[in-house]
Amino acid sequence: MCLFVVGEASGQSNVAISQQSLPVAGGVNIVVSNLDVNDGNSYFADAEKNERRGDLNDAITLFSKAAFEYNNAKKYSQYGSALLRLANVHYLMAHYTEAEQVTLNVALKNYAKIGSRNGQMESYSQLGRIYLASDKLTQSLWFYTQQGILAKQIGDQNGYIDSILGIAQVKTRKKEYTLALKDLKRAELLAKTSSSIKFKTQIREARAQIPAKFLKKK
Repeated sequence: MCLFVVGEASGQSNVAISQQSLPVAGGVNIVVSNLDVNDGNSYFADAEKNERRGDLNDAITLFSKAAFEYNNAKKYSQYGSALLRLANVHYLMAHYTEAEQVTLNVALKNYAKIGSRNGQMESYSQLGRIYLASDKLTQSLWFYTQQGILAKQIGDQNGYIDSILGIAQVKTRKKEYTLALKDLKRAELLAKTSSSIKFKTQIREARAQIPAKFLKKK
């Protein structure tokens, strides 16, 4: 079964991600698998370079190829990583439907199949961002909440803080400013135990979205 993740409508060529590995006979399997992994690594590295340069169409093509090779080699952790990076590039280009399809229908199912709770948590976080950007607030809130639940279960403090910040963004978009501010204060308290600068920036940017009159309230 194949999922087409790049559409002709956007001026890009179709690249298919296969969810089935090609059968390989006997002793050749290891050689072919290694070649697939090496190709996947090469495509992935080139995709990252293109993404940093802003060549996002090329990054989409290369992350797709990397995912295909990793899947053929049955390297499902790397396969999931390539899928999430692919979906993120779609997100950056405001291709929200494509980003949703890759994350929800392929990456999340892959991580569930291999039992990667970290991968599932990352997928939930990405879906929260995708749905928030596409103004699907109910879905966004649900996935950010699932991210937080899973983060607590696996003891990922940063993942939990990130989920709270996501939920705060949803509440801000819904103009539930008092509730959003409570979440931001909770995230700020938890983030004091983290040395990550990322959270300080996120919290500052999130506060900037809340009207001043709510910030003045105790």
